[in-house]
Amino acid sequence: MAEPAELSIPDLVMYVVVVVVPVVLIWAALAVPRLLGRIVRRLRRPEVIPYGPPIEQLAADLRRVHCALQHEAPAMPIVRWRATRQAYDTLLVQACAAVDVGHRLDELPDGFERDMERLRIEEALRVAGLAVP
Repeated sequence: MAEPAELSIPDLVMYVVVVVVPVVLIWAALAVPRLLGRIVRRLRRPEVIPYGPPIEQLAADLRRVHCALQHEAPAMPIVRWRATRQAYDTLLVQACAAVDVGHRLDELPDGFERDMERLRIEEALRVAGLAVP
């Protein structure tokens, strides 16, 4: 009987190269583009951290405070009415920031111009898709 041939180290290395390298190359060809795609998507898309309350909550608060201003105003003490109107203006400013609508409520004094700015903002928010009164 013939003795089995012994594998020398260069033969063993050549065997590993012939068997393992094609498998690794095929795996890399399939996996690397996916990994690079994930990395690129993560780098392109900055993580958005929400600022302020959710838009649904803002819309609900705007409707509630607007209703209070419209229906309870005649019986409301003046201090409470002013506080409610200031709360409504603050909610309008937050909603403007949430849907990227410009406003001038911070600049205008109380009076006719500020009332007109409120109406303009309410309409701009409606156009932007926010359900306000």
